[in-house]
Amino acid sequence: MAHSFAQGNHSHTQRKVRNGGDRDRARRALSQNFLVDPRAVRRMAGAIGSHGLLLEPGAGQGALTLALAESCARVVAYEIDPLYAGRLAARTRDDDRIEVVRGDFLTARVPREPFAVAGNIPYSITSRIVDWCLRAPALTSATLLTQLEYARKRSGDFGRWSKLTVLTWPGHSWELAGHVGRESFRPVPAVDSAILRIVSRPVPLLAGGRDAAWREFVEYGFTGLGGSLHASLRMRYAARRVDAAFAQARVNRDTVVAFVHPDRWLTLFELLH
Repeated sequence: MAHSFAQGNHSHTQRKVRNGGDRDRARRALSQNFLVDPRAVRRMAGAIGSHGLLLEPGAGQGALTLALAESCARVVAYEIDPLYAGRLAARTRDDDRIEVVRGDFLTARVPREPFAVAGNIPYSITSRIVDWCLRAPALTSATLLTQLEYARKRSGDFGRWSKLTVLTWPGHSWELAGHVGRESFRPVPAVDSAILRIVSRPVPLLAGGRDAAWREFVEYGFTGLGGSLHASLRMRYAARRVDAAFAQARVNRDTVVAFVHPDRWLTLFELLH
C-alpha cells in the first residue's frame, strides 16, 4: 500500500507541475502581470475619473474592474484568458454595473456612443491597443498602464516627441499621469510602469479636411533628411518661407526633429500651408 500511495502521490505531483507549467506558459504568452497594490489601483482609478461607459482591456483578476465600477455607470471588462474571465464573471454576476466579456479586446466592436478605455494592458500589445483607441471616433479618453519607457516616449517626458504623438496631436493630447513601480504587480515585471493618458480633443486643433496634408507634412518632417526639421522642410518648401516660419514659430533652426514640440509643428504647418 505504501508503494501504491507513493505512486499515486507522484502522479498527482506530476499533474500539478504540468498544470502549473501550462499556467505559467499562458501567463507569459498573454503578458500577464496583475496589479495587486491597492494604492496603485486607487491612483489609477483617480486618473481615469467617471464615465458612462468604460471598456477595460485585460481585466485579469478584476482588482481595477471593481474600482472602476465605483465611478463608472457601466464597465465592460475584456479578458482573453478563460480561467480569469470565468472567475471574474462569477465574482461579479450580481453586479449590474459590470459585464465580463471572455475574448480579445482588439476584436471588440467600437461603441458608437461616447466611451472611455482604461486598463492594465499587456505590454506585448500596447501599440495595438493604443492604435485601436486612436481609431475609435467616439473615444473620449484612454488611461493605460504601460511600460514607463513607452509612456515617457509618447508623452514627451524625455523632452522629445514620437512621430505617433505628433501625428495624432491635432485630435488627441498625451500625458504621463503618474508612475507605478514594478513592485505593484505580481509576478513582478522587469521594468516600472506609468499611467498614460490619451484624451480626445472636443474640438480638433486643425480644421476638417486637412488630415491628409497634415500626415504628409509630419511623415516628411520625420524622414530626417538634412539632419533637422528646418533642413528637411527647406528641401520641400521655399527657403525664405521656411526661414520665416521657423522665426515666427520660435523654433531654433538646428533643433532635431523629435525635439520640436507638437504645438510648434502645428504652427509651422499653418504657416507653410
